[in-house]
Amino acid sequence: MEYCARCMYPANAKPTIIMDDEGVCSGCRYHESRGELEISWNEREEMLGQILDEAKKMARERGNSHDCIVPVSGGKDSHYQVWLLKEKYGMNPLLVKFNHAFNAPSGVRNLENLVSKSGFDLVRYTAGVDSVRRISRYMLETVGDLTWHYHAGIRTFPFQVAVHYNIPLIVWGEHGFAELTGLVTLEDFVEFTKWTRKEHDMRGLEPHDLVGKGGITEKDIAPYVYPSDDEIAETEVRGIYLSNFVVWDAKYQGETMMEKWDFAPITYRRDRTFNIYAKIDDHANDVHDYLKYLKFGYGRATDDASIEIRHGRMTREEGIEMVRQYDATEPSTLAMYCDFMGMKTEDFYKLVEPMRDSLVWEKLNDGSWEPKDSITRHEIGDSEEAARVAQSEDRTFAPHNKNLYYNEASPPEKLGDPRLDEFPKKFQIL
Repeated sequence: MEYCARCMYPANAKPTIIMDDEGVCSGCRYHESRGELEISWNEREEMLGQILDEAKKMARERGNSHDCIVPVSGGKDSHYQVWLLKEKYGMNPLLVKFNHAFNAPSGVRNLENLVSKSGFDLVRYTAGVDSVRRISRYMLETVGDLTWHYHAGIRTFPFQVAVHYNIPLIVWGEHGFAELTGLVTLEDFVEFTKWTRKEHDMRGLEPHDLVGKGGITEKDIAPYVYPSDDEIAETEVRGIYLSNFVVWDAKYQGETMMEKWDFAPITYRRDRTFNIYAKIDDHANDVHDYLKYLKFGYGRATDDASIEIRHGRMTREEGIEMVRQYDATEPSTLAMYCDFMGMKTEDFYKLVEPMRDSLVWEKLNDGSWEPKDSITRHEIGDSEEAARVAQSEDRTFAPHNKNLYYNEASPPEKLGDPRLDEFPKKFQIL
C-alpha cells in the first residue's frame, strides 16, 4: 500500500485521495493551500459578511426573527460557529439539533452549555430509539455503518426546518472531506448540495430505499426525507461552509471555545484516538471508526495524527506511534452496541468480512484476518524526509496541551464532572 510521504493516509483513504509525484496526498496539499499567500482571508471574510448581510435583509423582508440556521451537535465546531456568528457578525441563528440517540454524556453537557451561553433558540428532533435500532442494524448489514441515521438526519432535518420557517441560509462549519483528504479545493467555494448529501453522507441511498427492509417503515424515515425541489426553490435556501471563508484550525477553535464559552473536553483515555476535545459528543463514534478500520485498514488515530502532522505539531514518527497504539483497538463499547442491535459480536465480524478491502486485508487459514500492510511497517526514507513540514514550537503532547490530547505520562486534569471525567459505558438518549 502506498502511504502519503507526509501524513498517515493510505492510498485507499475514503472518499477519494490522490498522491502527487512527490508522494504527498491531496489532503496535505489542501492544507498547504490554506496558508498560501494567494489566499486573501480578509477578502474571503468580506465575502462571508456580504452573504450574512443578505441573509439579514431577507429575514427582515420575510418578517423572520431568525436570519440563518446553524446545525449543532454541541461540539467545539458548533460552539465556534455560533460564537463567531453572534459576536463578530451580529447574527440571530436558529440552532437545529438532530438527536440521533447515541449521545455521549459529554455531548449532552456541551449542548446544554452552547444553548445557555449563546442565548439562541433551539429546535431539536429526537429520533425514536426503536427506529434507530432498526435503521442501525439494517445499514450495518448493508453498508457497514450503524450511524447512517446521524448523517442522514443532520444533513436533512435542518433543510426541513429551513423550509418550515422560511429561512434561506444554513451555515455549516468545515467541509470535512476537504480537510481530511482534499476532496475539493478552496477555489471551488463548494456549497452544500443534495447530491453530495446522498453520495458522501448517505452512502448513495435515499431514505425511501430503506422502506420495507429490516422492518423499516415510512414513519421511521420521516426526518431523513429531503424537501422537494419546489420547496427548496421557494425558500431559496443554500448551505455554506465557514471553512471556505475563515482560517480553520480545530485546536484553535477548541481552545477559544474553552476560554470564551466554557466548552469542555473529556479527561479520560479514549479507545480509538488521543484527541480528547473533538468528536466527543458522539458515543458510537468508536464503533463507527472501528468499522472504518476493519474495512479500509486505518482509523481515527490516522485522521487525528495526520492533522497534527500537517500543522507541524507532531512528527511522522510520533504519528506512527499513535497509529500503532490506537488504530487496531477494538472499542470497549462494541458488545453493548451489538446487544442493542440484537446480535452477537461474532455476527458483527461476519457482517464486515465481505466489506474488507482486499488491497489491505487477507484471510488466514485459521479464519482470522491480518492486514497486508500498515504505515507502522514502513521505514522513513528520502521522500518522507523531503516532505516534512517545518515543526511548530506548539507540540501536540506539550504540557500546556494536556487537556486537549491524552498523554499517559501527563494525563489531563479532572474537571469534577462525571460526564467529562468518566468513560461512559452506555449512550444517553437525551
